[in-house]
Amino acid sequence: MAATPNQNVREGEELNEKGLKNFLLANSLIADRNSLLEVEQFTHGYSNLTYLLRIEENEYVLRRPPFGAIKRGHDMGREFKVQKALKSAFSKVPIMHAYTEDAQHIGSSFYIMEKINGIILSFREAKKRQIPAVEYGTISNSWLDTMVELHQVDYKQVGLGDLGRPAGYVARQVTNWGKQYLKAAIDEVPAAAKVMQWMEEHQPTVYRHSLIHNDYKYDNVAFKDDSYKEINAVLDWEMATLGDPLMDLGTSLGYWTMHSDHDFVKQGIPSPTVFEGNPSRSDIVQGYAEKSKRPIDHIVFYYVYGLFKIAVIAQQIYYRYKHGYTTDPRFANLNKAAALCCNIALNSIHTNKID
Repeated sequence: MAATPNQNVREGEELNEKGLKNFLLANSLIADRNSLLEVEQFTHGYSNLTYLLRIEENEYVLRRPPFGAIKRGHDMGREFKVQKALKSAFSKVPIMHAYTEDAQHIGSSFYIMEKINGIILSFREAKKRQIPAVEYGTISNSWLDTMVELHQVDYKQVGLGDLGRPAGYVARQVTNWGKQYLKAAIDEVPAAAKVMQWMEEHQPTVYRHSLIHNDYKYDNVAFKDDSYKEINAVLDWEMATLGDPLMDLGTSLGYWTMHSDHDFVKQGIPSPTVFEGNPSRSDIVQGYAEKSKRPIDHIVFYYVYGLFKIAVIAQQIYYRYKHGYTTDPRFANLNKAAALCCNIALNSIHTNKID
């Protein structure tokens, strides 16, 4: 399956085997602390660190924050809580096994969950599979159905009513992401200030409230098989909260680079959505409206917001790379990706279009 980790753990990101085994034993996930433990690292993600553990004929996945990261943006307990509570109403999440915020085990908080098998369509994986254009209709439809299904979950009924404050969510997000960008900024990007000011002046004040994933894209879902008709699980819940579901859609649109986009856009935001057969961003918006049975207004705002949020995330990761908190070479040019997102957002504002 595509969800296969690299065998080597990056230098400096190793796990404390003794502490980890003690935790697994205490939570009845293994029977003997002397059992052979194999650890591999998933290197696809850009944020929280994810490892595959093989021990006593079992496979588990461990998630922990990146080194040098603040807890506020990488709260393992929150991520664990969301998925554990959501399982009863939304089957497309892994089973949660155990969580601890005690750093004595591996040096940070972490949790253990079920390993999900499936196909994760990163740009590289989709290119390798040479997926026919006609199949992207099925892929995008399954992906969009799952997003709508998530937004329809009664978050109060599953015990997530205290996860966030949906009232005032849009205003807080516009303000907070702006502050975070300025805090992590290294290069001067004139478009960033213009985009921040425009969002302050054009944000919607009336909107629905729902549980939102906040990073919903092709490579954060695992398809059951290569029919692409069913999604096994939605992954990477670190930014899940309560808020405006169209902010979730806007973030997805920000990642949704298209075959018709300029080459520098497709290279700067690589995504399987660039391959022929995928719907356009406008088609995704129309599909979401039809499936959710709700009208969509202010779509340029939501798209611009999504692009700016991606810019901030890229800039924050680049900041950690620039200051030596990580040596992952994939992060070396994320400042350019951040600037690109700001410039695309500003162009969308000027043209009043998302395609």
